[in-house]
Amino acid sequence: MDPERPNNRKRIAVLASGRGSNFQAVIDAIASGEIPAVCVGLVTDNPGAYAIERAKAAGIPATVVEYARFPTKAAYEEALLEAMRGCRADLFVLAGYMRILGAGIVHEFSGRMMNIHPALLPAFAGLHAQRQAIEYGVKVAGCTVHLVDEGTDTGPIVVQRCVPVLPDDDESTLAERILAEEHQALPLAVKLFCEDRLEVAGRRVRIR
Repeated sequence: MDPERPNNRKRIAVLASGRGSNFQAVIDAIASGEIPAVCVGLVTDNPGAYAIERAKAAGIPATVVEYARFPTKAAYEEALLEAMRGCRADLFVLAGYMRILGAGIVHEFSGRMMNIHPALLPAFAGLHAQRQAIEYGVKVAGCTVHLVDEGTDTGPIVVQRCVPVLPDDDESTLAERILAEEHQALPLAVKLFCEDRLEVAGRRVRIR
């Protein structure tokens, strides 16, 4: 048995920039046995991210690659890539990581990175997705877990979950309701990956 993969479980690592509630949802799903994996690391660009405290509480190593400490984006991404390689992860989960990954990182980990986005892609990609949904006047919103490619929220879709947009919703109330669905969708997508149940053909992801 590989000592780095107890019971042949996949190794996953998480990238996060903020409070890390989706990171916590994944940690909890691993702890309960729902996800057959071991979380081997958190990588963050923000030394003040509450996700670091969540990692410490769970005994997960945390690596800070602070963007402001690097003279160029290229220098930052070189350090980020080195940190990611050091995790030796089968899957990288972007759980509120607020920077667009460069082409070199995307290519190196192609098919091995997932992102959670608070909209029903391809609608409302990018920042402030909930605000975009409110302003557009849609009746249904939600979240999407997708594989990461070189575009902004353009990779093949793995899981989506919906919520109604209520007449009195504002950006905050809609975001809160979507977040509850994110906490279900992301662990499910990670579970499917770790169980080798995803087949990707172009833009289509088939769940076995």
